[in-house]
Amino acid sequence: MSALIALTKGKCPQCRKGKVFKNKATNLKKFKDMHENCPSCGVKFESEPGFFWGAMYFSYAYSVASFIIIGFFFFTFSDDVNLTYYILSVVAFTLLTSPISFRMSRLLMMYIAAPYRK
Repeated sequence: MSALIALTKGKCPQCRKGKVFKNKATNLKKFKDMHENCPSCGVKFESEPGFFWGAMYFSYAYSVASFIIIGFFFFTFSDDVNLTYYILSVVAFTLLTSPISFRMSRLLMMYIAAPYRK
């Protein structure tokens, strides 16, 4: 399995078989629960204490990108731009996609910055 497909499916960055997260992203109470080690190969996901603090930068970039994209559509396709609707739509979109953003940020951190090798 390629790294990009494994990343989007939430698989281990080393063996690309084991799941990183215990539950589905739609389970809003437990979407952030992760396995400590890969169920398939046993690699430890958090390579050092505080490793996932760096994932905040990926999440921040996602939020800024969504702010810009929604703004582009609001200001391009609307004749009368209401700033309140724009801000509410950005906040609603960010809240609705936060479980996916959380997971993808952690997975990107693991795939890019961690010392896993295939």
